[in-house]
Amino acid sequence: MIPADRRLLRHLAAAVAIKLLLLAALWAAFVRGAQPPVDAQTVTDHLGAGQAADSEGQQR
Repeated sequence: MIPADRRLLRHLAAAVAIKLLLLAALWAAFVRGAQPPVDAQTVTDHLGAGQAADSEGQQR
């Protein structure tokens, strides 16, 4: 491997490592502790189970 290739490889590896560290820091700062409130009604509405039950009742 010629010195220019080694230098390029070293710079690319450093750039990828820095980006991974920054991504991990952003995740730790903004995502890790986020826990939205979830209850049974919210899940039912989101998955559409409430709509299926309503439509079955209307068809009969």
